[in-house]
Amino acid sequence: MALREFYGETCPHCVEMMPIIDKLISEGVAIEKLEVWNNEENATKMNEANKNRCPGVPFFLNTDTDQWICGGTDEETLRKWAAGEKIEN
Repeated sequence: MALREFYGETCPHCVEMMPIIDKLISEGVAIEKLEVWNNEENATKMNEANKNRCPGVPFFLNTDTDQWICGGTDEETLRKWAAGEKIEN
C-alpha cells in the first residue's frame, strides 16, 4: 500500500498533523512524507497525484485505494485512510 503525505514545511495545519503522522509511522505504518514547498520534484508529484482534489496542504493520498484527505484531520480518520477504509471527503 502506498500512503503519501504531501506537506509544507511551515504550514500550520501540516505542523499540527506531524505528531499524528509520526505516531502512525512509529507503529509501523509506512507513510511517505513529501515536502512540497521547498522541493520542486515533490511539488510535481503532488500536482500529478492531486487531480484538482485539494488546493493546498496537507494532502494525504492512498494510491492503492485512491482515498484522499485534503487538509488537517483527526487521528481516527487518518487511521481509516491508512487502513484503506472508505472515508468521506
